[in-house]
Amino acid sequence: MDQEMDYSHYSYQDLLSARAGIDVIAHPQRTKTLDTLIAQHPEHASKNTLHQKPQALRKVAVNFFGKTNEYYAIWIVNLLLTIVTLGIYSAWATVRTHRYFYANTEIDGHRFSYLAEPLQILKGRIIGVFLLAMYFVAVAFSPLAAGIVMLLLFLATPLFICMSLRFRMRVSAYRNIRFNFKGRYGRAFLVFVLLPIMSVFTLYLALPWVLKKIDEFIYSNISYGDKTMQAELDTGEYYAASFGAFFIGLALFLIAIFGFGASAAAFSATESADKFTFSTIIFMVAYVFVILLSSSFYAARIRNHIFNTMQLSDVASFESELSFATLVWLRTSNFLLLIVSLGFAMPWISIRTTRVYAQATQVNMLPGIADVVGHSSQSASAVGEEVANLFDMDVGLG
Repeated sequence: MDQEMDYSHYSYQDLLSARAGIDVIAHPQRTKTLDTLIAQHPEHASKNTLHQKPQALRKVAVNFFGKTNEYYAIWIVNLLLTIVTLGIYSAWATVRTHRYFYANTEIDGHRFSYLAEPLQILKGRIIGVFLLAMYFVAVAFSPLAAGIVMLLLFLATPLFICMSLRFRMRVSAYRNIRFNFKGRYGRAFLVFVLLPIMSVFTLYLALPWVLKKIDEFIYSNISYGDKTMQAELDTGEYYAASFGAFFIGLALFLIAIFGFGASAAAFSATESADKFTFSTIIFMVAYVFVILLSSSFYAARIRNHIFNTMQLSDVASFESELSFATLVWLRTSNFLLLIVSLGFAMPWISIRTTRVYAQATQVNMLPGIADVVGHSSQSASAVGEEVANLFDMDVGLG
C-alpha cells in the first residue's frame, strides 16, 4: 500500500531528488504529492520565469522616411565638394550621408542618431591612406619589405575589423543611448583568419559553418547600453542557404555555358565575328545575373534567419520577411539602372534599397526597453573603419 510521506521539511533540491528516485508505478500517490509540492515551490516558479521569453509589449514596423529628392541634393553637393577638395571633404560627406539615413529611420516613434564627427573620419582616413601608401611603396621597391607589410596587414585584419565595428556601433544611438561592440582580437583572429584557412582543407565544405561562426562573433558582441545581443544561429540554415545558392548558380551557369557554346558554334560556321562578340557580351551579362541570383538567395535566407533568432536582452526581438524574389528584383533593377544612368541613379538606389530592407523588418518591443542604462563610452577611433574600407574588408550588418 502506498503510504503517505511527510515532505514538509524538504528543500527544493530534496524534493527534486525524491521525485527522480521514486518508483512511479509502486508509489503513485507519493509521485502525485511530490509533483504538486515541486510545482508550488517558490524556487520552482522563479526558475521557470527565468527561462520564459519575455512577453512583447508591442510589435512595431521599421519606418524609413528618406526621399530621393532630398538625398539627391545632399549627394550631388557631397560629390562636387569632394572632387573640388581632392577628397578632403569626403569625411564631411560621409557624416552628412549617415546622419540623413539615421535621422530618417524610426522604430517605435524614436529615430536613430549618428554621432561621429567629420574630423574623426578624416583622421582615420589619413592614417588609412598612409598605410595603403606604405604597402604600394614596399611592393615597388622591395619584395621582402612587401612580404613583411602584407604579412603585418594580414595579421592586423581582425584588429581592423573589430575597430571598424566598434566605431560604427559607438557612433550609433537610439533613444540617446549608444550601441557598442565588444569583440576582441583573439576571437576575431580565430573566426576571420584561422577558420577560413581551415575551411580550405575541407574543400570548403566547412565554409557555411565558418560563416555562421563569423556572424555569431559579430552579433553576440553587439550591445545597447547595458544590454547585450543574443542570436541562436543554426548551422543547418547556413548549409541550406549555401548549398541552395551554389546549386542555383551552378544550374544557371551551365545553362548559360550551353547557350553560349551553341551560339559560338553557329557563328563560327558563318564566320560572323560581330555576332560572336555579341554572344560574348551576352554571356558576361548572364554571368553577372547568375551571381545576383545565387547571392540574393543566400543573403535573403541568412538575413531572415539572423533577425528571426536575434534578441537584444529584455529590450527587443526582431523579425525579417525579406523574400528571395524581392531581393533579386531589387538588386537586378538597381544594377541595370546604375549602368544606364552612368551612376547618377545612386541616390534613388540608396533610398529605395534602405526602404525595402526597412519594410521587411519588424521589432517586438520588450518590457526592458525603458530600463536600459547607457554607459559613458570613450570616443571611438575611425582608423579601423577607414583601413577596412581601403583594403576592402567589408563586414555587413543586416
